[in-house]
Parts: sequence; structure tokens; C-alpha cells
Amino acid sequence: MRPRCERCRRPAGHCLCGLIPQLASRTRVLVLQHPSEADHALNTGRLAVLGLANAALQVGEQFEPALWQQAGYSPCVLFPGEGALPLAAGGPPRLLIVPDGTWRKARKLLHLNPALAALPRVSLGEAGASNYRLRKAPGPGALATIEAVTQALETLEAPASYQALLRPFEALIEGQINAMGAATYARNHQRQ
Repeated sequence: MRPRCERCRRPAGHCLCGLIPQLASRTRVLVLQHPSEADHALNTGRLAVLGLANAALQVGEQFEPALWQQAGYSPCVLFPGEGALPLAAGGPPRLLIVPDGTWRKARKLLHLNPALAALPRVSLGEAGASNYRLRKAPGPGALATIEAVTQALETLEAPASYQALLRPFEALIEGQINAMGAATYARNHQRQ
């Protein structure tokens, strides 16, 4: 097994910690990560949490409701679908709960946690195109966890900028593309 950074969990020679900011936010972010995502090489949920002072990561399939019953915060789940309202600035501080995993696994987290699924659901509204060029998006507006968290905070915390959160993500993507080589990337991943 290759040595790895214990903080970002990347191979030691590809550590991203130098690019990870430490940003403050009024919004508390709670990433609920499916176990299959925890050791994935492209774990953007962990990168998002590492870059935010007011964030936490929990790995599992079932979670205790006490996780989102935090005094002073109004909990909501960032996940598109029926009944999801577009995020808007204003109101009490939010606890933004973000299911992390493939779309199928994220939906499974909601299914396995009825108390979580019962919370108000919010969406990004007009989500831009993802820069996650290594995974096929299931549809327009499908973003990597770190991209979704960044866009959500830019809405909730306007006019503050959270673009610095994306620096390690962009380096991660470029590093993976360079490692596979331009020809392999073009053949398997490049958008037409």
C-alpha cells in the first residue's frame, strides 16, 4: 500500500492539502457520505469539508436525527427532486445537509433515513455545468459534491465567494487526466 496523506487521503506524492482553503461560513455544512465513497480516489465531499471551518463529515448508511438537530440552525437537505425549493439567501442560519455518493447511493441514504428525507429539501435551481470530467453525469445540472456545496454557499452567503473551495478539486481532476494520458482521456471521457 502506498503512503498517503491522512488529511486529504490522497497518495503522499499527490497531496492536495496545500490547495485546501479554510473558509468561514454562517451556514453549517454536514456531508453524509455513503461508505463506498469514503476511500474513493475522487472523494470531493471530504475536500469540501476540509475547506470549510463550519463543516462536518459523517460516513455511514444510517444516521441519528440528532446530527441535524443543532441549536441555532435550520436544517435542509441539498438534493433535487419533487418538492425541492431553490436555495435563496436570507433567513436563519442553515444546516445544509449534503448526501454524498453516486446519485443512486445518495438516493439510498435518503431512503434509509426517513427522518432525513422528511426535512425540507432544497436545490441549486439553475446549476451550471460540472467540471467533473472524469465521471459521467446522469443529467444536466448534476454536480460533484464539492461543486454543489460551493454553489450553495455562494447563494446562501452572497456576496462572499467560495470559489477557493474548487482549487483542490480542479487540481485533482487535472492530475487524474495527466496520469491517464491525453489519448486515454480523449477516448474515454472527453465530451463530444
